[in-house]
Amino acid sequence: MGLPVQVNRYRCPVAEVLPFRALHYELASVGSLADVTAPPYDVIDEAERAGLMASSPFNVVELDLPVSPEVDGDPYARAAELLEGWLLSGVLAQDREPTIWALTQDYTGPEGGKRRRNAILARVRVTDYGPGQVRPHERTQPGPKQDRLDLTRATRYNLSPIFSLTTRNAWEHVEPATAGAPWAEVTDPDGTVHRLWPVDDPVVHDAVTDELAGAELLIADGHHRYETARTYRDEIGGEGAHQYTLMALTGLDDPGLTVFPTHRLLTDLDASGLERLREDLAGPFEMVEVGDQAGLDPASEQATGCFGFADRSGARYLLRLRDPGELAGLMPDRSDAYRTLDAAILEKVVLEGMLGMSEADVEAKKGIAYSKSIDNAVDQLAADRADAAFLLRPTPIEQVRAVADAGETMPPKSTYFFPKLLSGMAFNPLS
Repeated sequence: MGLPVQVNRYRCPVAEVLPFRALHYELASVGSLADVTAPPYDVIDEAERAGLMASSPFNVVELDLPVSPEVDGDPYARAAELLEGWLLSGVLAQDREPTIWALTQDYTGPEGGKRRRNAILARVRVTDYGPGQVRPHERTQPGPKQDRLDLTRATRYNLSPIFSLTTRNAWEHVEPATAGAPWAEVTDPDGTVHRLWPVDDPVVHDAVTDELAGAELLIADGHHRYETARTYRDEIGGEGAHQYTLMALTGLDDPGLTVFPTHRLLTDLDASGLERLREDLAGPFEMVEVGDQAGLDPASEQATGCFGFADRSGARYLLRLRDPGELAGLMPDRSDAYRTLDAAILEKVVLEGMLGMSEADVEAKKGIAYSKSIDNAVDQLAADRADAAFLLRPTPIEQVRAVADAGETMPPKSTYFFPKLLSGMAFNPLS
């Protein structure tokens, strides 16, 4: 079951994208891929986990988000035992020949538009960050990295793909395979339709490898998993399957690629704190009172540093930064691309400048939470689960790239790439 040692036939730094001998669900054993796939581990709460388990005892959540049956047990060892048992019983099967996988995701955007995003599932050589290689765009946290490392050590598989954007697009090489019926199709709770086609043609494999050899990869989602892959690679040492990690690769020019905003909720302010915050906001921001929830959406604003603001007292404002020229002084060591990020402006001017929060506080979610929609953010205020909300605009993909090119990383949750990738489509062996 081991993979042959690969010799890099390119001069580094380049992206090395290869097919892999996927471990995947045996559809005849599980009935439907829809019953055994799951959202990414980091968006699943206890209730959703229970619902996934109710759909099938073989749901990938048992592996990717393991819970020990004993209080003092090892959940990662439990995940490894389950994976091995499912393989021996035929729930999982490993391909004899390497494949790459074509993936399409048909979804509806927040404005109601229909889109299709395309991706290629493959294994990618793990490299350090840098020009011509892999670039991150968001800061990471130590807790999730340790969790993913412990799981990788125990199972010796990548259980979910990292989502990366490529400066060259190889989709044309696999698109002909999508003319036939997919190997599997899943409609998730968000209404996104995921379709998968394994491609075993070595000619196509070579075409994809050659096309992407000159590409730079920008991690869109899965920073913790990539840094885990780097640590695991270094722990094992030498050549082998552990030098690679599983990625879903989408071209930066893919017509279905969109970025949505992630809104900020403040959760540790009393009435006097809210009053002080509103007073403080009036300094750097022009505050325009809005009469309804629709007025909170800053998406149509073109100026630097615009936000919607609401709090549990019923206050609703559109905020516009009065003097963007001051940002250079507030963030002197940052690039222009970083300084003009809404998430960075909010962090520097409000969270740090007004509320005294540090980067570590933000990363540890001390007094801060997140919401994917304005409706949800307002609902959190109405239910007293949050005290104030800052509504953000989507970060343009060009700005994401510019920040990465400058060698910088954004504040957490600066981007929200939708739709999410499913866990359980295919697993990548690391031994």
